[in-house]
Amino acid sequence: MSQDVFVVAEHLQGKIDDVTYELLGKARELAGQSGGHVVAVLMGSGIQDQAGSLGAADKVLYMEHAALENFNPESYAKALSHILEQNKPRLTLIPNTSMGMDLAAAVSVKNNLPLVAYATDVQFDNGQVVATSQLYGGKINVESVLEGDSSVVSVLAGSFPADAGKQDGSPAVETVAAPDGLDQTRVRFKNLIQPEGGDVDITQQDILVSVGRGIQSEDNLPMVEELAEALGGALASSRPIVDNKWLPKTRQVGKSGLKVKPKLYFAVGISGAPEHIEGMKDSELIIAINTDPEAPIFEVAHYGVTEDLFDVVPALTEKLKS
Repeated sequence: MSQDVFVVAEHLQGKIDDVTYELLGKARELAGQSGGHVVAVLMGSGIQDQAGSLGAADKVLYMEHAALENFNPESYAKALSHILEQNKPRLTLIPNTSMGMDLAAAVSVKNNLPLVAYATDVQFDNGQVVATSQLYGGKINVESVLEGDSSVVSVLAGSFPADAGKQDGSPAVETVAAPDGLDQTRVRFKNLIQPEGGDVDITQQDILVSVGRGIQSEDNLPMVEELAEALGGALASSRPIVDNKWLPKTRQVGKSGLKVKPKLYFAVGISGAPEHIEGMKDSELIIAINTDPEAPIFEVAHYGVTEDLFDVVPALTEKLKS
């Protein structure tokens, strides 16, 4: 039985995402416990040169196919299922992102493998895989023991330091032949829609005041914008605000929006969904206002307030202006 730990490399437009390096760093630790090797799985078209950036891996399995140029859940699931069936690793780590969630669930079913999603930690304990995962939006942590010779864990971005996986090295690259039917799917990739340039580039701001669904109404946005102006920053938001068309896509922070690293990130009425946290977790200082003390945003916040934002925001704005 293989004791190898596989990491599925996630990429977009030819660039490896940071969450891949997070998982590679963790995989090195786990491989040390299992006595196996770290193997990165890179699937795509024309991106073989990216294998050189996966130096934390002992080996890279690369699959090239036109159907893998852009993420298609059916094509990628067929490709990864084929690789796992051939190699049968002890553990496969997949990013718990919008792409990874589709992929992990599909290969779990196709290969009849146990899966733990929304994981924040993974360990080997007496030869068994033990995964810690989040339930109810991060309000409950659960430890699961995965039975069987092989298993899949999808890990939330930000669970491990990315620097641990950014190592120099020259891993051996092994080309894997693509299985038949990768381009025979019901899902078709049409195009990638990216945020257009707006009046404010939130990725370049030192201070961001970001608002979530706790603001309740579009009519309340000026109150938060006034706080942003008093701090000398700009207004940003979580996805629900953009979905409601209260702010443009250019103001959205998160995996499906923009990644930001301001000196100050003020989260107002944001619960802290995993995809939002991925977009702002590297901010130098994070302050959160949310009435729910169990909100996941407090797991990454340096300071937090559990009072009503409609009391705190005006009072803070007034204090800053005085």
